[in-house]
Amino acid sequence: MSTAEVSMGTPARAREAQTVEGIPALVSELRAAFDSGKTRPIAWRLQQVAGLSRFVHEREAEITEALHADVGKPKLESFIAEINYVRGDADHVIKSLASWMKPEKVRTPLVTQPGTSRVHREPLGTALIIGPWNYPFQLVVAPLIGALAAGNCALIKPSEVAPATSALLARWLPQYVDPECVKVVLGGVPETTALLRERFDHIFYTGNGVVGRIVMEAAAKHLTPVTLELGGKSPCFIDKSADLEVTARRIAWGKFYNAGQTCVAPDYLLAHEEIHDALLERLKITLTEFYGADAQKSADYGRVVNARHHQRLMKLLASGRIVAGGQADEADRFLAPTVLADVKPDSLVMQDEIFGPILPVLRVRDVDAAIRFINARPKPLALYVFAGDSEVQDQMIARTSSGGATINHAWLHLAVPDLPFGGVGPSGMGAYHGKASFDTFSHRKSVLKKPTAIDPDLLYPPYTEAKTKWIKRLL
Repeated sequence: MSTAEVSMGTPARAREAQTVEGIPALVSELRAAFDSGKTRPIAWRLQQVAGLSRFVHEREAEITEALHADVGKPKLESFIAEINYVRGDADHVIKSLASWMKPEKVRTPLVTQPGTSRVHREPLGTALIIGPWNYPFQLVVAPLIGALAAGNCALIKPSEVAPATSALLARWLPQYVDPECVKVVLGGVPETTALLRERFDHIFYTGNGVVGRIVMEAAAKHLTPVTLELGGKSPCFIDKSADLEVTARRIAWGKFYNAGQTCVAPDYLLAHEEIHDALLERLKITLTEFYGADAQKSADYGRVVNARHHQRLMKLLASGRIVAGGQADEADRFLAPTVLADVKPDSLVMQDEIFGPILPVLRVRDVDAAIRFINARPKPLALYVFAGDSEVQDQMIARTSSGGATINHAWLHLAVPDLPFGGVGPSGMGAYHGKASFDTFSHRKSVLKKPTAIDPDLLYPPYTEAKTKWIKRLL
C-alpha cells in the first residue's frame, strides 16, 4: 500500500487537520471536548483503549505494509515491536485501569483529625504527542493509550519521515477512538512549529535531543509539563565471564533489529580484553547465521529510512576496521549489518548516537575501565552488561546511571509493562509504559476531607498557653 493510496483514503476532516491555519481551531475543539467532561468516566476511557486494541487487530495487514514502506521492517519485527506491543499495552491497561483510578488513601496525622486523606488522579486536559519515524506506529499509539486511559484528549503529530504510517493513522484512528477527543495533524516542520505555539496541558515528545530542546523551550512559555523520550549512546559491556555464543546472538539481535534504528539499541560495545577477539569472531558467525551471506537478500533485515540517513551512516564506516559487513546500496537504502574494530574513543562514530546498523567495538581492561568510560559520557537511555559473574553485574548497575538497563540481553526491559521506560539527563525526562503512562498523563491531586460535626477550637485564636502546650504535644 503506497503513501498515495493511503492518503487518498484520508477523510476530509483529517485532511483539514494538515493545514497550519486549522491548528488553533483543532486545539480549541479538543479543549471544548475535554471541558464537556465526557473523557472522565472509566467507561469512556476503557472504550477508547479497547478501540485501539481493535485497531491493531483489524488493521494488522495495513499497518505492516505501511511500516515496510516507511522503514523496510520485516513482518515479524513489525508484529513484535509495534503491533503486538500496542495490543499488549492496551490489554494491560484495560485489566488494570479500575485499580489505578481508585483514590489512594494516605495517613492522616493526629493534628488534622478527624479526617481522611486521599490522592486522586485527575486528567491533565489536552495532550500533544509528537512521534518519531523509527517505530512510527508504536511510539505514537502507546503514549496515546496512556493519555486516553488517564482521561485526556490528545492531538497526534506523527513523523513526516514515515508518511505511509502517518497517513494510515490519520485515516483510521478516527474510526476506532472518539474523533472529538483525538485528532491527527500531518505535515512537517511548519505544522510542528504551529502546534508548539499552542497551549497544551502536556507535551509528549519522542525523538532526538536537538528537537527535544526546542520542544522544551516552547513548552516553557506556557509552563507546560513535558515528557522527553530521547536517546544517546547506549553502552554494552561484555565481561570475560560472559557466555560469548549467547551474548553475540543477543547483541546482534538487539543492535540490528530495525536496521539499528532503535533508540535503545546497543550503540557501542566495551569488550573485556581477554574475550575481545573471540567476541568479534562470534559476531561475524552470528550475522551470517541471522541474515545469510548477503543480508540485502534477506527478508529478515530492514532498511535505512532514507537517503540522507544512509549518507550520514556511510561517513561513519571510516571510524574503524570493518570486521563484518560494510556493503551498501543507497538506491535500496541498504547498509549491511556492520561491525567495526580498532575504534578510537574520539572517532566520528563515537560522537553521536549512531541510529543505524553499525556496531563499534572497543577493548577495555576490566569492569572498572568500562565504568569509567561510561561515566565520562552523557547518561544514556539504556545500559547493557553481559556477565556470568553476579558481582560484575551488580557493579555495572550500581556504579553507572542510565534510563534503564538489561542484564544479559538487549532492551527487553521495555517488554515488562510495569517497568517505567524513560531517560535520565540528556537521554530524556519522564517515563511511561503500563501504569507509568497513566501517571504521566495524570495529576496527583491531594484531598483532605474533614467532617463538620466535630470542630475542636484547638487551632483557633485566642492562642492560650494551654492550646500551645497541646499543639506542641500533638505535633
